[in-house]
Amino acid sequence: MKLLRLLGSEDYIPSNVPELLSQLGMKPNQQQVLQSLLKSLEKQGKIVRTKGNRYIVAKEADLVPGVIQITRGGRGFVQPDEAGIGEISIPESATDTAMHGDRVLVRLDVRPQGLRKPGPQEQSGSVVRVLERKRTRFVGTLQRSKTSLHVTPDDPRLPGAVYVSEPRDVGRKPNVGDKVVVEITFWESKQTSPEGEIVEVLGPPDAEGVDMLSVIRHYDLPLSFPKNVLHEAQTIAKSRPDNQPGADECKGRVDCRSHNVITIDPDDAKDFDDAICIEKHGHDQWRLWVHIADVSHYVRPGSALDVEAKKRGNSTYLVDRVIPMLPEALSNELCSLKPSVDRLTKCVEFVLSKDGHVVSSKFYAAVIHSKYRFTYQEAFATLQRAPQGEIEHMLHDAHHLAQKVRQLRFKNGSLDLDFPENKIRLDDRGRVLRIDRMENDASHQLIEEFMLLANEAVAGRLMALNRPSVYRIHEAPKEKKLNDYREDVLSHRVPCGNLNHRPEVQKLLGKLGTLPIGQALKIGFLRSLMRARYAVEPLGHYGLAKTKYTHFTSPIRRYADLVVHRSLFDKVELQSQAAKQIADHITTTEKNSADAERDSKDVKLYAFLKSQLASKKPQQYSALVTDVRNFGFFVDVPELGMSGGVPLSAIPDDFYMFDPASGQLIGRHTRRVIRLGDNVIVQIYKVDSVKKQVDFQLVVQRGGTPLSDKPERRNRRESREGDRREIKSAPPLKRGHGHKRSQKKRR
Repeated sequence: MKLLRLLGSEDYIPSNVPELLSQLGMKPNQQQVLQSLLKSLEKQGKIVRTKGNRYIVAKEADLVPGVIQITRGGRGFVQPDEAGIGEISIPESATDTAMHGDRVLVRLDVRPQGLRKPGPQEQSGSVVRVLERKRTRFVGTLQRSKTSLHVTPDDPRLPGAVYVSEPRDVGRKPNVGDKVVVEITFWESKQTSPEGEIVEVLGPPDAEGVDMLSVIRHYDLPLSFPKNVLHEAQTIAKSRPDNQPGADECKGRVDCRSHNVITIDPDDAKDFDDAICIEKHGHDQWRLWVHIADVSHYVRPGSALDVEAKKRGNSTYLVDRVIPMLPEALSNELCSLKPSVDRLTKCVEFVLSKDGHVVSSKFYAAVIHSKYRFTYQEAFATLQRAPQGEIEHMLHDAHHLAQKVRQLRFKNGSLDLDFPENKIRLDDRGRVLRIDRMENDASHQLIEEFMLLANEAVAGRLMALNRPSVYRIHEAPKEKKLNDYREDVLSHRVPCGNLNHRPEVQKLLGKLGTLPIGQALKIGFLRSLMRARYAVEPLGHYGLAKTKYTHFTSPIRRYADLVVHRSLFDKVELQSQAAKQIADHITTTEKNSADAERDSKDVKLYAFLKSQLASKKPQQYSALVTDVRNFGFFVDVPELGMSGGVPLSAIPDDFYMFDPASGQLIGRHTRRVIRLGDNVIVQIYKVDSVKKQVDFQLVVQRGGTPLSDKPERRNRRESREGDRREIKSAPPLKRGHGHKRSQKKRR
């Protein structure tokens, strides 16, 4: 761009609008065009307006645009827009009025060369301007002081209070203590409180449905589809009266309707993305078909359906409902690979050796007629007995082949980072009925291994064709974090080699699986890892040890997979810049959905635990000590799928002192020790759903001995596409902070 070249030239002197008009050779009547362009570049953070309304390139003033993430403690971290610039740390005092997710302009702290310490250093800076608010509406609790009304946001990363006037035109008058949606209208500086207005009254926090509505509003999740989107989906469905593709749509596709195609899904699933079939190929090889719903056949680029799907980025699976990426006419019907009906698919056909190596693969559009729909429970039960009939024999063959593929994956360096997952079952009033432990059994592994193969093969094909697309990446952890973690492991007298070498990581994880302290240390390892994301560069997947990886197998619920289908099969030309924008956007929507899913579970768990406190008969839970501090210790409670703190005041049998040398709490009188990896019994002590903090109390026997629980063999879990292996950094522990484990099944 001519303007940016001018501003970036060596002999450029900061100029105002009239001077720039002259230097660019523009006519006086083009001043409005120039001002509009300057305003756009300023909003993007590429240029800055200085005193005297003169313009300079932001980089020349050590100014960097990017997106800020705010921690619960108030500290900020900015991910710059420009590739190659590392993360920038922002002290709490230097975040200005920036809020979590905002695009900001940061001034880097530049030290003189002589004052810089040798080696890699953390970049730091301060926010000088908010370029664009991610959002201005938030959920909070209405409160009244002696002189004014204010709303305390639910999210602790937001300002402590937003002052509001008496609400008008909101349908109903709110009462103090009600959950409301507030819109920030003015915030001049961090030295003053923001001002806003109430735009929606949700109701009392304990009223039925308000907890989930608060989550939905907080994460700005849509409860319905626009009319034009629904109309387009219904038109597509109505054009196929028998809810199956017509004969003309099947032409040119490979006909797989005679194959023994099956699906395996959770018992409550309705959107079946994937199906498989295997058969013997020659003497010692297998043919494997991985069929994926052909969503791109129905959702065309630029259509109303496509625009809305891109905006949502993915389906969101809350504890009590699904907020789908596509309307049900497609997601649960025409695209879903239901049994006994014809369905269009995109297929990856493999030839595999008997020991699980890929001999060859090919890619094509197909049509299938699924023969049977297994739930995971049914598939697992079938694998536990002798097979009967063709379908069951095929299922057994598929299981044996999947285990061979799985063994190869771990042999090639894949990391075992699985943790168990709980599924909350609600009653008809939205209260916790029970919490089921989800097993990662052979039926889950069967599907997952084949989906991982397909994702890897598609990524390799896209790379060979050199087509711009979207890849799923998981970058290697930073060396400093791994070294810090290694020192922590060694401090607990657990042998540990150089974790920058993958075999040493595998060796350590294997060792941890045999130790009582192992699970606690494994959680620490997760915190040292990067978060999986989408990118246009195929940077590979650290956790899976794959150099080529993308998301291909779930186009009903992920826009990334739809983009990949179009790139590979439909030959849709995607410009590199457009692909980057999509990758950044769907990384953000995925994080938003993951946070919403976690919070939807937490609000139900908080209510469940509060009811235990009110009953005066709290349940007792087995727990694992995961961290020990001078103010107490932290536990992981598998039955709840939740972590929380046990403050010193909640250890009733003695006064405990912290020994920093050993990292242990020691009873002053009893000399009893609480250390990392201990298995203990706890019960709920305190719940603060506003601060999202949960504290537990140590249960003690009559004689004063803290009850402990035998180390339990923790169940392992994975998702079929490897989502459960895609590491999301666990949040740092804070006193009393309860959080749901962030790895989950994203179906």
